[in-house]
Amino acid sequence: MLVQFSTWDIVRNLLDAGKWTLALSLIAFVLGGIVGMAILFARISQHRALQTATKAYIEVFQGTPLLMQLFVVFFGLSLVGIDVSPWLAAAAGLTLFTSAYLAEIWRGCVEAVPKGQWEASASLAMSYAEQMRHVILPQALRIAIAPTVGFSVQVVKGTAVTSIIGFAELTKTGSMLANATFEPFLVFGLVAAGYFALCYPLSLYAKSLERKFHVAR
Repeated sequence: MLVQFSTWDIVRNLLDAGKWTLALSLIAFVLGGIVGMAILFARISQHRALQTATKAYIEVFQGTPLLMQLFVVFFGLSLVGIDVSPWLAAAAGLTLFTSAYLAEIWRGCVEAVPKGQWEASASLAMSYAEQMRHVILPQALRIAIAPTVGFSVQVVKGTAVTSIIGFAELTKTGSMLANATFEPFLVFGLVAAGYFALCYPLSLYAKSLERKFHVAR
């Protein structure tokens, strides 16, 4: 039986799907931030093995497409007998992707702190941990806020790729609605408007933070 969709039906279904896009973005960003922080500390540690391992981790995830990473998580684990739902695979894949980029962004922010700050804190007989906690990280955090918020836009847009493995977020739902209604221009126009509504405020906020901290320096 042919089901008729009104414009409101399309909008309502896309709004429901937008909740999953937003939820996946938040999970990937929060968990990616936690993992990224651990990678950051390993990356800037004084242990050569940790530096090498985390550098390789970052280069692998920055040097391969997000789509391939999702395929490896979704299909690769199934090959070894571990069934992974599209939701779990999407969350895991995006978390790994986000952690690699955030770790590298934050490493750049730590290295942007002037070397004189390291030397001054060392002259006060601070340990490495005390230098990081009381001197370096507070300054790096201030530098990192704007690029971190800016990167969150990439995370939101990256959720669109998860439609390939069957996760029903905004893009996947839009594809199904376009097939059912034969109105791809209307449906994908609304999908694009949904992503814009999610990403544009973040872009404005990131630019506002950049101006604020640039003036404050």
